[in-house]
Amino acid sequence: MSDRQNNGQTPHAWPAMASSALRVAFGIIWVINAAFTWTDQFAAHYVGYLHNAAQGQPAWSAFWFNNWIAIVTPNAGLFIWLTRIIETALALALVLGFARKTVYVAGALFSLLVWSTAEGFGGPYAVGASNMGIGIGYVLIFIALIVINYRFGSSPYSLDYHIERRWRGWRCVSEWNPDPATGAQPVSWRIQGPVLFGIALLLFFLIAGLHSSMNVQAPSPSAAAAAVSPLSLASNKPIAKARDATLPPVQEGPEATIHIDATDHSVEIASGVHYQAWTFGDTVPGPVIHVRQGQTVNVVFTNHGTMHHSIDFHAAMTPPNLHFVDIKPGETIKFSFVAKIPGAFVYHCGTPPVLLHMANGMYGAIIVDPAEPLPPADKSYVLVQGEWYTQQISGNVMGPDFGKMTKEQPDEVVFNGAAFQYRDHPLLAEPGKRVRLYMVNAGPSLWSSFHVIGAIFDKVYPDGDPAHAQSGVSTYTVGPGAGAVFDLVVPDAGHYAFVDHSMAHMSLGAVGILNVQAPGGASAEKPPIEKAPAQPVAAPAAAVPAAPAGPYVFDAKRGESLYAANCTACHQATGAGLPGAFPPLKGNPVVLDADATKHIHVVLNGLQGEPVMGVTYASPMPAFGATLKDADVADIVNHERTSWGNQGKQVTADQVAKVRAQK
Repeated sequence: MSDRQNNGQTPHAWPAMASSALRVAFGIIWVINAAFTWTDQFAAHYVGYLHNAAQGQPAWSAFWFNNWIAIVTPNAGLFIWLTRIIETALALALVLGFARKTVYVAGALFSLLVWSTAEGFGGPYAVGASNMGIGIGYVLIFIALIVINYRFGSSPYSLDYHIERRWRGWRCVSEWNPDPATGAQPVSWRIQGPVLFGIALLLFFLIAGLHSSMNVQAPSPSAAAAAVSPLSLASNKPIAKARDATLPPVQEGPEATIHIDATDHSVEIASGVHYQAWTFGDTVPGPVIHVRQGQTVNVVFTNHGTMHHSIDFHAAMTPPNLHFVDIKPGETIKFSFVAKIPGAFVYHCGTPPVLLHMANGMYGAIIVDPAEPLPPADKSYVLVQGEWYTQQISGNVMGPDFGKMTKEQPDEVVFNGAAFQYRDHPLLAEPGKRVRLYMVNAGPSLWSSFHVIGAIFDKVYPDGDPAHAQSGVSTYTVGPGAGAVFDLVVPDAGHYAFVDHSMAHMSLGAVGILNVQAPGGASAEKPPIEKAPAQPVAAPAAAVPAAPAGPYVFDAKRGESLYAANCTACHQATGAGLPGAFPPLKGNPVVLDADATKHIHVVLNGLQGEPVMGVTYASPMPAFGATLKDADVADIVNHERTSWGNQGKQVTADQVAKVRAQK
């Protein structure tokens, strides 16, 4: 007989059975969840779930998600195994009824963590399947199990019951109320207080998560895979070796024979990040073909890939139904055409869907020199612009995302296959000598506005044809599938960036450096920057009232006006900043820190290159110490510390003066 029966109490048979059934059923759900964590798919997209959850979140939660991403990304393997072990342990403990008191609390906390990270506060308002169930619902079930355990005590349908009969001390980890009296018992405030606090905390999370749940996608594997950008996975180190952009020599003689193979091959698209591509000759773009106007081009195209492929030359005038046809894996097609028109042309796979085949890497450049040569160039380079539309396959390996392709939402825009490779490994040139850039925009979808910063093109040959030459051009637009030849003569040594002047494309990787230097000379002189003559501290703008005389007192309206005059353009009136360009002040840990020294220091002296909330911003924060008085800085700092839900400790003008003196 049980202890309860020995004490003459009526056993709660039906509640015990019902609560045990609920626990076991819930445990089976956790068994399914745990089994999912042991799949390769879960491991492959683990970091992606966090990236997916972070999208569409309000500004107040950016710090939370950015920190979790920063912590988990370099330690993904550890967190994957921790998740597997925790979920498996919870599942077994629930099914067996082991250490229920401890398991219920641990399970509730773990579910709350999952809900507020990987599920993006996706709470009970969200619509759509969840890989781990709706975390907040799990929290509620765990709370219900705690209440049932407290009300009815030990259950004979649990492993705990049998352990307790041999070791009564086990009740400390298994029972909230190991031997309750029959009927409801009064609950002391010692118990009610924490319970009410827990309910209030839960309501806070529910309300706070409402915005998130309306905007965040359900954490499906596909959403997680698409949320990860290759640039977010890229190493901070430069790509080990850039593709040689030098124009290869032209084949001599009346005929040029080219052998091209279609292959499946992994290529590096950013430092340390690879893509499972379809390629011509194992590279993206494919090998540069260089022929002369009037030559007969003999093509031998072999398919060593796993899909049907074809090859389409924009430099050819030939029946496409005979020569640009699909061939199966293991087949070869041979055909010839005469390169009648000079220019810079693309070649690509034309197998439907052409968008997928091209965006997956099947393109290259064919350069046809005019019969009457262009003026000789000291350096000649070939740049093929392309786009990568990716989703994460596993770790740092990416694959195609056809949805992004159809929406023209690339993750990278690149020259010669890899983002930023020529920024880190510049192309070389000499002052006063002609540089020729053969630029082909393979697309498959985006236009390019090609420009070299600090230079004017001496000649631009649209399509690469000398008959179409233009002079004195700064920026020239090249459509997808088109090409052009750009000549420039740079008189002075320096670093000249060549870019797609569509700035969004440049930020995604379409930028490189032309390093112009004399042989054996320095690459560039030091910029002629000098300190400007000291100026008296400027008075605040006319719209901002002067600080009153006497001891400093924070003036909220004045602080708002000073912030609007000096800070709004970057950090916005909402304090949310501009994602990727300027950091948020809302929820910023520096702004909320009780020690305001760093906050004041940044306003006085500026900031550059230091990560803010896990993100490094390219734009520097300017220094305002020379233009703002101590009271002005204090009002701005206090405005930032008391606006947009921030509740930071206010500062005084004396504190600003002290930090200013430390400079």
